[in-house]
Amino acid sequence: MSSPRYDWNNGPHERVEFLPKGNKKRNIGIVIGIVAAVLVVAAVVAFLIWLFVFKDAVSEPTYGMQYGPATEVYSGHLKLVGVAYDQKLEDTKSKQFNGLADNLEGIVDKNCKAHPFLKKYYVKAVVTAFSEGVLAYYWVQFDIPKDELEVLPEFSEELILGVLQKGLVDDGKRSNTAIKISEVTATSTDPRMARSPRATDECFFRLEAEDKVKTFTSPGFPQKYPARSRCQWQIRAAKNKAISVSFPSFNVEDDCSNDFVSIYDSLSPDESQAITKKCGQRPPINRLQVASSGNIMLINLITDSAIQRPGFSAEFKAIPKMTAEMCGGVLTDNKGQFTSPHHPGLYPPALDCKWTIKAPTGQKVRVTFTLFRMKEPEVDVSKCHKDYVELLGAKFCGEIHSLSLTSQTNIMEVKFHSDESFTDKGFRAEYVAFDPSNPCPGKFACASSICIGKDLHCDGWNDCGDMSDERKCKCEKDQFACDNGMCKPKFSVCDRVNDCGDNSDEKQCSCAENEFRCGDGNCVTQDSVCDNRKDCTDGSDEASCKTSTPICTDFSFKCKSGTCVSKVNADCDRVKDCADGSDEEGCNCGIRPYKLNRIVGGQDAESGEWPWQVSLHFLTRGHVCGASILNEKWLLSAAHCFKTNNPLNLIASSWQSYSGMQDQYKHDDVQRRALKNIIPHPDYSPMNFDYDIALLELSQPLEFSNTIYPICLPARTHVFPAGMSCYVTGWGTLREGGRTARVLQKAAVKIINDTVCNVVTEGQVTSRMLCSGFLAGGVDACQGDSGGPLVCFEETGKWFQAGIVSWGEGCARRNKPGVYSRVTKLRDWIKEKTGV
Repeated sequence: MSSPRYDWNNGPHERVEFLPKGNKKRNIGIVIGIVAAVLVVAAVVAFLIWLFVFKDAVSEPTYGMQYGPATEVYSGHLKLVGVAYDQKLEDTKSKQFNGLADNLEGIVDKNCKAHPFLKKYYVKAVVTAFSEGVLAYYWVQFDIPKDELEVLPEFSEELILGVLQKGLVDDGKRSNTAIKISEVTATSTDPRMARSPRATDECFFRLEAEDKVKTFTSPGFPQKYPARSRCQWQIRAAKNKAISVSFPSFNVEDDCSNDFVSIYDSLSPDESQAITKKCGQRPPINRLQVASSGNIMLINLITDSAIQRPGFSAEFKAIPKMTAEMCGGVLTDNKGQFTSPHHPGLYPPALDCKWTIKAPTGQKVRVTFTLFRMKEPEVDVSKCHKDYVELLGAKFCGEIHSLSLTSQTNIMEVKFHSDESFTDKGFRAEYVAFDPSNPCPGKFACASSICIGKDLHCDGWNDCGDMSDERKCKCEKDQFACDNGMCKPKFSVCDRVNDCGDNSDEKQCSCAENEFRCGDGNCVTQDSVCDNRKDCTDGSDEASCKTSTPICTDFSFKCKSGTCVSKVNADCDRVKDCADGSDEEGCNCGIRPYKLNRIVGGQDAESGEWPWQVSLHFLTRGHVCGASILNEKWLLSAAHCFKTNNPLNLIASSWQSYSGMQDQYKHDDVQRRALKNIIPHPDYSPMNFDYDIALLELSQPLEFSNTIYPICLPARTHVFPAGMSCYVTGWGTLREGGRTARVLQKAAVKIINDTVCNVVTEGQVTSRMLCSGFLAGGVDACQGDSGGPLVCFEETGKWFQAGIVSWGEGCARRNKPGVYSRVTKLRDWIKEKTGV
């Protein structure tokens, strides 16, 4: 990175006045003053030069490269002909390495200086390593002055490759020199990764992988890596081996443009050989694991000067080299599982595998992917021209959350392909042989080949993913027949929500075609929408108007200054909408410190997946209720956990809170805190659970960590629309009347619109309540989840708490969704009591 530079010679000239000769004393005083001023200015200039130019250079641990205003670096390899491989070439201090490296650097140097365009900007060429083949890994640097930056577009991989190809390969064929080069690669490279293994000041390491596990760490681990680290590890293994590297601890700044670890299936930072580039923090249960295709690997750590994190610890070893003969195979069992190579680690580059699944004659094969992630930068997922899985003549890549395919015969082939660059988690798949006359015994067969519960058929939700479970439905008496063939609950008709998707459930409502339906059900003329006047009593006609002057409505965010923002969910959206910035205050919440994969299926929560979840233990009875973290001192829960017939429930000393817990039997990294104060809402009603909310003050503050972090509270104007997918979490019973869970559970549920909620609960909900779940039943919160959070993910990257588990009729019953305390309606009370 280049330091700021200042041109001190181009400023305005100082004015010079000549004084009369007669006033000598005055002249001497002025001269002394001028000299003193010059010395002061010189001192300031010297300090600024040190501050902006030299200070950063000294603090940088590796500074083998000097950058110009624009530095272009290209790296790759040279394939040598007629050179016998010598093991001593791996030692950068050996005569063999230095002799051959000097020779090759001279050849590259000669060709770059001979080119009429490149010679002006060429700086140097550096050979970094040799491997069997014989391959020489190199990089070449060009600096462009600031007054010639317009030539930057002329630099390209094609230009560099063409020059080196012609000069090194073609000339080599015609010459009688001892060194001939038969192949050249060159790709544009981040200059920060251009290290010189022969420089003494470089953060550079050579490692030998063996069958036993070895370790290495980033500089400064486990404290903090240095600012502006430029570190590189070359790893080698025996000729017929590959290399596996696992990171038990990985904590790098969560911005891959600043700090990152990049790994290559090469000894050069050649992007065409990149395995992966990672940043952020990963939990131990989801550690980063990579494998090479051959016996070499390069790992780079690049950091900036802004934020330092602990870095990483790594384990590496030599493993058998994966070939097409070592993966895939023939599968003949009636059902089973198979995965991509090295799953759940990253699959290796440059590999092809094929599985042949054979079912008995007369049967068919269904393959269902429970995890599928083969993402690669700038890949068109409709073409899948790089990494892919091929089934039934179709290629699949990217990240797919639901994929199930059925064969036309009793045999199915599954092909896996990875190219030379960028790998991913791959896949985990299940297969089953089945009778075509009954493809989903006891279940509904989707056109997508997925089997779902029969109770999900024609329930108004797209459970199959292709809508096949909602087509050609015969609607029940309590359902409305949409024009598109879907069935929706009759309660959804005229509820101001397009539940059908084609708006047919709202067509016959009271408002005419040229009218707008307000949030309270009243109708106004269409031209009154976004006219800067509040025609609807709730202001819904002016909500989300992009060009209108902000006026205050029920949906507007009100800034501290008193002005309103006509933008839905302006709070904590990473955009400063209020002039005073009050919409972005207190937004250090709602993120997961750990990077976690989204896994299709499964209900057990991963460690750190819900870092705001708290378990509340009452006396000696263990887990009783849940809660969520608001900040270091305050938790949010339900009033009915404390206001009971037992007076002990309201005594703070009766309770213990456990934050960062996943398993009720494991307390590693769990923070236990006694309660100092319990504040139920004064208007809580045990008759109908209205105002079912309580604030809990902790006796000691929490220390936030990877598994302990606060949830974001929504502004009172925040909107969680009907149909939005959210999550409810807790250790409650896994079924009605069952035992509480040992491992934290998660369940995806949908927000149900207020009209439907009011009808299915027979008018028992108040404005402080909301419904979430599925009207078909099957998924819900249950006993023991009370007080826990219902959280929803916004596109801004933050999680917000929409509700608090409150009450329900049984658990997961049809037309009996869970009822939650609506946080937005209770937001002002929370702020009044806690300041959050």
